[in-house]
Amino acid sequence: MAPGFVREKHIKYIQSLDKKHDELEYWLSEHLRMNGVYWGLTALDLMGARDALPRDEMIAYVKSCQHSNGGFGANPGHDAHILYTLSAIQILFIQDAIHEVDSTLVASYVCSLQNRETGAVKGDLNGDDEDTRFVYIAFQTLALLDRLRELDVDLAVSYIDACKNYDGGYGMSPGAESHAGQIFVCVAALAIADRLDLVDRDLLCWWLCERQVPSGGLNGRPEKLPDVCYSWWVLSALAVLGRLDWIDRDRLREFILDAQDDELGGIADRKGDAVDVFHTLFGIAGLSLLGFEGLEPVDPVYCLPARVTKDLHFTRKR
Repeated sequence: MAPGFVREKHIKYIQSLDKKHDELEYWLSEHLRMNGVYWGLTALDLMGARDALPRDEMIAYVKSCQHSNGGFGANPGHDAHILYTLSAIQILFIQDAIHEVDSTLVASYVCSLQNRETGAVKGDLNGDDEDTRFVYIAFQTLALLDRLRELDVDLAVSYIDACKNYDGGYGMSPGAESHAGQIFVCVAALAIADRLDLVDRDLLCWWLCERQVPSGGLNGRPEKLPDVCYSWWVLSALAVLGRLDWIDRDRLREFILDAQDDELGGIADRKGDAVDVFHTLFGIAGLSLLGFEGLEPVDPVYCLPARVTKDLHFTRKR
């Protein structure tokens, strides 16, 4: 029998994460700091505890990570990257503080990362790594800023469609194997663009529901171990496509709850492993999609509290 949901311990675990400056792990994870703030804040908000972290300090931190080109780094002094830029905008959006940054400058940075020949998007100005993750990140960042129209959305959608495979899934790039994480970003991006007509719903959702293993957990590809984070990547795509009832929800719920540290809080990738804030968010977000009592609804497209995204879906029609 899985333990109950240890809400108060999860809150205390997230609050403790910025108080471990004397631990090596804190400094080794510096490159994930902006993402970590987003993961922790969103998890707290879904638990109804958004005020558990100091709002003014978070906003000041986010602003300190912005570069003159509009992008954000993972921490002050780190190079700008689209991954951290999205997390920064998500944090400000949850905190109703988008006005604290120059949205025109941010949008200009994001749009500068698009390949105007293929529609793909790269991660930063210095690299050449292009894949479907960055297309989704560009779509969401610009949608949150109400500037999606500044990107060549149609060309980006064509790139996503070129990444579709015979099994209905999507890969990182054309010809790459289907993976649950990439399927989420492609389905969510197509949802933002109002192009879900391109998805083979039944075929894709069959592939997704096949990710559930006997333990109740979900994996990202065939023959891989189940992982709590796929409670988000798989479930979110099923939710967007209206097929949440295609998996055994009760067994998945037990798998997530079993991965909790019921003494100190936090959620791991699977039972017995060390907890981290990444899996804590996506475990809680997965429980929210399952309708777990006491959690706020999560938006399956944006991975933000549905409370703050209720008006965003009109951007798909623009």
